[in-house]
Amino acid sequence: MGEVLVDRPAVGLGVRSPWLDRVDRLLGYVIEIPAVILVIVEVVVLFAGVTARYVLERPFVWSDELASLCFLWLGLLGTCIALRNGAHMRMTAIVGMLSPRKQAFAEVIAVVTAAAFVALILEPSYSFALHEVIVTSPGLGISAAWRAAALPVASTLMILISLVRMLKVGSPLMVLGAVVSLFVIGGILVLLQPVFATLGNVNLVIFFVIFLTGAIFAGVPIAFAFGLATFAYLSLTTHIPLSIIVGRMDGGMSSLILLAVPLFVLLGYLIEMTGMARAMVGFLANLVGHIRGGLNYVLLGAIFLVSGISGAKAADMAAVAPVLFPEMKRRGSKPGELVAILSASGAMSETIPPSLVLITIGSVTGVSISALFTGGLVPAVVLAIALGIVAWWRTRGEDMSRIKRATARQIGRSFVIALPALVLPFVIRAAVVEGVATATEVSTIGIVYAVVAGLLVYREFDWRRLYPILVGTASLSGAILFIIGAATAMGWALTQSGFSAELATFMSTLPGGSVSFMAVSIVVFIILGSVLEGIPAIVLFGPLLFPISEMVGINGVHYAIVVILSMGIGLFAPPFGVGYYTACVIGQVNPDEGMRPIVGYLVALFLGVVLIAAVPWFSIGFL
Repeated sequence: MGEVLVDRPAVGLGVRSPWLDRVDRLLGYVIEIPAVILVIVEVVVLFAGVTARYVLERPFVWSDELASLCFLWLGLLGTCIALRNGAHMRMTAIVGMLSPRKQAFAEVIAVVTAAAFVALILEPSYSFALHEVIVTSPGLGISAAWRAAALPVASTLMILISLVRMLKVGSPLMVLGAVVSLFVIGGILVLLQPVFATLGNVNLVIFFVIFLTGAIFAGVPIAFAFGLATFAYLSLTTHIPLSIIVGRMDGGMSSLILLAVPLFVLLGYLIEMTGMARAMVGFLANLVGHIRGGLNYVLLGAIFLVSGISGAKAADMAAVAPVLFPEMKRRGSKPGELVAILSASGAMSETIPPSLVLITIGSVTGVSISALFTGGLVPAVVLAIALGIVAWWRTRGEDMSRIKRATARQIGRSFVIALPALVLPFVIRAAVVEGVATATEVSTIGIVYAVVAGLLVYREFDWRRLYPILVGTASLSGAILFIIGAATAMGWALTQSGFSAELATFMSTLPGGSVSFMAVSIVVFIILGSVLEGIPAIVLFGPLLFPISEMVGINGVHYAIVVILSMGIGLFAPPFGVGYYTACVIGQVNPDEGMRPIVGYLVALFLGVVLIAAVPWFSIGFL
């Protein structure tokens, strides 16, 4: 899920020029049109591969290779789109407290910092692509440079985008001040290089705690903060060739399983656009809307169902809240209570397949994604029950005298309308379980199903929204992919420093064994979830901690579920959890109003996670 961002501040400080607007639009077309085409190509290639293998029994030997090539280009073009639109994941809690003028300067600093990182990796990425020329792909028989060229091309585009964006956001004086500030900081670090050489692992604290934390809280996009901290650490404290950063980023972004990310994001958009989500919510409202707190249960149930389809929390909440909130307000629910339960339901549903976090954690830790899909359902039910108990307690005095109970005919009619939508989660899971498609490919079955249902059943397929949806898919996917690439390089640097071995030794020798390890992990990942958001935290710390969990005897699926749910609590817990502010934006509620109501739901979530951690059966009982 993306975060609430400070996009181009509307304070009138940027350069106002028709030619700058024309350049901006031209850059938009240059990156958006190819990205849209690549999204469509990915769906067609993977769905054709499933059809050829399962229906025609004549598999395409080149389909995965072509999909992987297109995916890297799609992800990096999506990274460019996200940079242009200010849609990269960021921590803006501190920046948001500043005055509009200071916010604009902070935004310029963030853009200049991002531009500095891609400028630093431009030459190494070009060299990496040149070295790949001699490598030939086995399926397509083409040079691997076609794939490797994506990073230097995207880096060049991001530099141009950054130049335009910094001029549109801040005044020329602000841009000059930001550039000078960055050069001064860089110069000081270079002058201190002899000192760093004597500090040993203290450098980890300097670069990966102080430097990185400062960049993140200054509003620098997380992916670029990770990359710049890694580049500074390796260049100033080691003799390792800097091209290794590009190689590690390329490796992190090239995992074929990550193809599921853009495809499930697209599926989530389609579910909302075609009216399938609204049909599900309508049926649930008719079924239990007449009982006290009924719509609260409907919201929990709707998020549960939609999460099983879209895999993206922002898409889940955007599909459900606009449908339910007006009626809930009419029944007397306070806005703060609404946003509180919406946020809590987002945390509750983090492990419902096909969650993007499940896919990511499987790709970076080696835990079976199919097992994660199976193991994530029951824990989500446990948390849903915990939230339902809190909702029941808070609505026990609700006045239901004016609420009419839906007739059996109305319930039946809404069920028939919702049936195609209700079936989709089961179609997706059955396709994976029966071996029809892999976890990567199964999303294409859902996409085709959603398109057919939207055109023929619900007749709400809005062709005018298709282009923005495809652009949004590329943008969110690119933001996620670039974080994974940068965090992979950062994780490698931490491993090479010996930090991994020291962390493993510390965690494995905690008194209490697996119990202490699990307890510490819950607390750590709640904190990480509030600061880094789920995917970057998983990519960075998953490879370090999962081997330790196996050493102390914790099942990998069980540990993954507990970790994801813990991060979900942090992500949706104010005052730092950015998921909470996303829910406020979607529900159009002032964040202050939900601060107190959400406490009870967070306590319920925490107790639920402790129960799930203590009883492994919830996670692995059906494996």
